[in-house]
Amino acid sequence: MSKAVEELNVGVDLGGTKVEAALVGADGRVVASHRHPTDSKTKGPQGVIADIVACVRECLGKGVQNARALGIGVAGQIDTATGTVRFAPNLGWRDVPLQAELERALRFPVVVVNDVRAATFGEWAHGAGNGANNLVCLFVGTGIGGGIVSGGQMLEGCCNMAGELGHMTIVAGGRPCHCRNRGCLEAYVGGWAIAERAQDAIGADPEAGRYLVSLGGTFEKVTAATIALGYRKGDPLARRLIEETGYYLAAGLVGIVNALNPSVLIMGGGVVEGLPELIQVLDFEVQARALKAVVEELRIVKSALGDKAGVIGAAALARSGVAKGSRQNRSTIAR
Repeated sequence: MSKAVEELNVGVDLGGTKVEAALVGADGRVVASHRHPTDSKTKGPQGVIADIVACVRECLGKGVQNARALGIGVAGQIDTATGTVRFAPNLGWRDVPLQAELERALRFPVVVVNDVRAATFGEWAHGAGNGANNLVCLFVGTGIGGGIVSGGQMLEGCCNMAGELGHMTIVAGGRPCHCRNRGCLEAYVGGWAIAERAQDAIGADPEAGRYLVSLGGTFEKVTAATIALGYRKGDPLARRLIEETGYYLAAGLVGIVNALNPSVLIMGGGVVEGLPELIQVLDFEVQARALKAVVEELRIVKSALGDKAGVIGAAALARSGVAKGSRQNRSTIAR
């Protein structure tokens, strides 16, 4: 009797400087992976798509070549009906028919999704949110992205933009955001905003910021990672900045849990990975400040899949689309 062939799907995470592909089993296990450099600023869409294809083929060469479908997460606005990337600011793309191009090159079905939606799906299917029908994922990195599962369905919104939790207003008329609003959650706790707040504080009190500048090398190179390092070294200004970051982030989380009433709130991204102790602080603040009824069954947890959430989730979405025979249903897990 011949040995059963394991079902594998490909998950891809596309960034501005790299492409990562992974062969993923039905249980969410990464069988093989490959990372390939790219440069969206100089190569343009066709050059980046060629890099994606090369990365996927390299990944397929590391394992059993029986992948059924491919899912790819892109930071941007996606037309899910056609798999077109409508706008991806970090890539400089507008109206790129990514699904059609990849299907033509690779000869198997492709699903294109927002990258944070993919990561949320990964945590829901195989990570910290497995078994939950109502959850929120918040990924705090350079920017802030979110994903929402309500009643066992991933929310997409009327134009596939649901989950932009980083652009909820927490301070009316506050700090300018990279969107056209002011006072967004991202404008206070995104990695770029933490760096800006640090530089503002150092400019106001250079003596207090001397140690952080020495860690960064120059004033302009003081980043969120510098602040995290300074915090661990006991620097008073770094501690103040981290405490303020926790305060603002908690304000956003209180609004999120009051509005959406999830049973699980999953925190991930570079800022959380760099400061995992934030989880305990945030849990305390949310329990103290949110509506009592909404926190009775709430758990705030760290992402279980880490930086693999995107590729695992993209592969799971591809598997779901194939299992259901229609991309119209890809926002529900095929259990």
